Amino acid sequence: MSIRDLLRHLPIERFRNPPPVVAVLRLNGVIGMRGRRGLSLAGKAGAIERAFRLGGLAAVALSINSPGGSPVQSALIYRRIRQLADEKNIPVFAFAEDVAASGGYWLALAGDEIFAENASILGSIGVVSAGFGFGELLRRIGVNRRLYTSGERKAMLDPFLAEDPKGIERLTALQRDIHGSFKDIVRLRRGARLKGDDETLFNGDIFTGRGALVRGLIDGIGDLRGTLRARFGDKVRLRVVDPEKRRFSFGLPWLARSRGEFATSPGELIGDLLATVEERLIWSRFGL
Repeated sequence: MSIRDLLRHLPIERFRNPPPVVAVLRLNGVIGMRGRRGLSLAGKAGAIERAFRLGGLAAVALSINSPGGSPVQSALIYRRIRQLADEKNIPVFAFAEDVAASGGYWLALAGDEIFAENASILGSIGVVSAGFGFGELLRRIGVNRRLYTSGERKAMLDPFLAEDPKGIERLTALQRDIHGSFKDIVRLRRGARLKGDDETLFNGDIFTGRGALVRGLIDGIGDLRGTLRARFGDKVRLRVVDPEKRRFSFGLPWLARSRGEFATSPGELIGDLLATVEERLIWSRFGL
């Protein structure tokens, strides 16, 4: 018998009829991005487990603010949440903040119900790959590229080589495969609630919360606290699991690493700078 069960035998109303508890799990950042700010199953597994272990748990709420990222990490986080929700028979509510797009929307699909603000950005159900070509630059500065491989396609889409139609065709096939998996998850989780044909829903377009509601991508407009109080009563206890810690970093990750560690080599500094630029570019696609 748990302590919570024992307290119910005391002649005190708040112990006999404790308020329901909803665990709040924050899923913020670019999925798969290197460093502390990125989202990955390895970084969130402990928090997910703790969220489903809280006593008196009535539901788990996902607070999502993510422009997407790695489809693999999106799928892993989604699957872990659904596994625990099904095992413990706990409902999950997902709430989109500024953005729940691409992989961020994949995370939202872990919710039995999805909510957003009118101005939230959702959707982007598609796959994108981006890069640069440096072959012409190398020729202009007189640098010879020397690359040796074993395997016909080992150097596919190398940024220092000219584009190969076969490589592009292969990449397109991989994207179609990943896109197909994404669409399957959307159909599985949203089912008959979807409104619109595949060309409208799965062309990579983004929608405001209001537009997502019209298309059946979400279930309602509302914020986390207000929606959960309406569902479970004014006395519901919202327990934030693994809250984010503020760090004095000026937005530059190498000035405040996890555990107070600092980058010690030029390579680490450059890697962190590039990661920051990449993260900024991903967010800027959604006007943020």
